[in-house]
Amino acid sequence: MSIRDQLSSLDAVNLNLGSGTGVIMSVVLALIMFGIALEIKPAALKNIFVKPKSIITGIALQWFGLPMVTFLLIIAFSKILTPMVCLGMILVASCPGGNISNFMSSFARGNIELSVSMTAVSTVCAPFVTPFNFWFWGNQYLYFIGKTGIITIPHLVIPFWNIFTTVFIILGIPIVLGVLCSHYMPAFTEKVKKPFSIFSIVVFAVMVIGMFVPNWQLFVKYIIFIFILVLIHNACAFGTGFAGASIMKLPFRDRRSITIEVGIQNSGLGLTLLLNPMIFPPEIWNNPATGVMYGGMLFVTCWWGIWHIISGLSIATIFRNIKKQ
Repeated sequence: MSIRDQLSSLDAVNLNLGSGTGVIMSVVLALIMFGIALEIKPAALKNIFVKPKSIITGIALQWFGLPMVTFLLIIAFSKILTPMVCLGMILVASCPGGNISNFMSSFARGNIELSVSMTAVSTVCAPFVTPFNFWFWGNQYLYFIGKTGIITIPHLVIPFWNIFTTVFIILGIPIVLGVLCSHYMPAFTEKVKKPFSIFSIVVFAVMVIGMFVPNWQLFVKYIIFIFILVLIHNACAFGTGFAGASIMKLPFRDRRSITIEVGIQNSGLGLTLLLNPMIFPPEIWNNPATGVMYGGMLFVTCWWGIWHIISGLSIATIFRNIKKQ
């Protein structure tokens, strides 16, 4: 059986996630974003925006560079990859920076202020940028496969407004509340921000692992294909960050942070969007009668949530041992 046939069978797989998984994931992700916002201090970020070259470069690579590289990657492997797997890659690339990128940037001896700034900007703007990128690059891909005749699939509507609403509630509101808490209750914030961040990330990790456990036989069956795919995609993400920052001749400290920010994506948000029936209605996206099944999207997004922790810590360790500043 060819790789494409294997991935096609993956699309049709129904994961056992439970009826309340989407809601729980949304709550956990909102708590994580609130914890991240507790770290944001406008005064500490002043220098980043006084000399904005690094953050403009980083945000451009995050918003435009990674989605474009992802699009080129799936076009290059379009004869092997299935539409749902490709759309899963586009969805991950459209999400803002991940919730552990700041810790990894600090561990890598990067520019922590730049890292926090990129996370804050990409997250605050995610209600606009995430649905736009998913809509734009998703439709470019669907147009491409329609023109080439690689495969015929029904027209898929990407609900911009529903994605915007979901992302704003899950990311925007917690970020605003966290920043306000940090500004008006600094003593309380200093006491709770570290344990709160650790608690929320641990809960998120347990949540993702909990999604794997009931489906471990399926993941064992398909993991080799998804592992290689996510490995290449994630490596391209890190490479996009480092290459772009190097081309702009940024300080090495800034290159470390930008590399990690672009390579660590908020795949938890992608999962939350996928599990929202208002955004991906089952009758359209998971319907055997139409032949549109999004198992591939779920597998790609789930494995990103695990793999980018491993790869990010590996990259951060390498950076940490490089003395160059």
